[in-house]
Amino acid sequence: MDPSLDQVMKRYPGAVSYRPGDSEALNSEIIELMRSGRKTATCATLDEFEDNPGSYPEVGRIDIVLDWNERAAMAVRTLSLEKIAYSEMDPGRVPPQGEFVDLDDWRRGYAAYLGRNGGFDPNVTLLYERFEVVEDFAGDKTQ
Repeated sequence: MDPSLDQVMKRYPGAVSYRPGDSEALNSEIIELMRSGRKTATCATLDEFEDNPGSYPEVGRIDIVLDWNERAAMAVRTLSLEKIAYSEMDPGRVPPQGEFVDLDDWRRGYAAYLGRNGGFDPNVTLLYERFEVVEDFAGDKTQ
């Protein structure tokens, strides 16, 4: 039986929980890419943290990834953080994000995502986060 979110938050004091993606399908895809090890980086706009500054990632902190139904899927540790403008994304930062074929695919995907979530601006500042899976609550991967 998978642990409850309360149990997981007690296991990882100071963790913040978050749900990646803006749809159930994208959430599921992202979690599977993280589980497989293909996704070891992600991007978010700085605006996403305005309403809840405590949710801003911290290097070394372990956070809890939630599935679409707000169940704990895995624990991840932030390895590095970098601020970068959308327009300055480069091909080397794309493969670790897992879900994109190349930089053009990333640009299309993120322009659409940003458009659905507050509006697209090619100069928006993104937070590029590298992470590692510490514990998979489905039992597939632990480190």
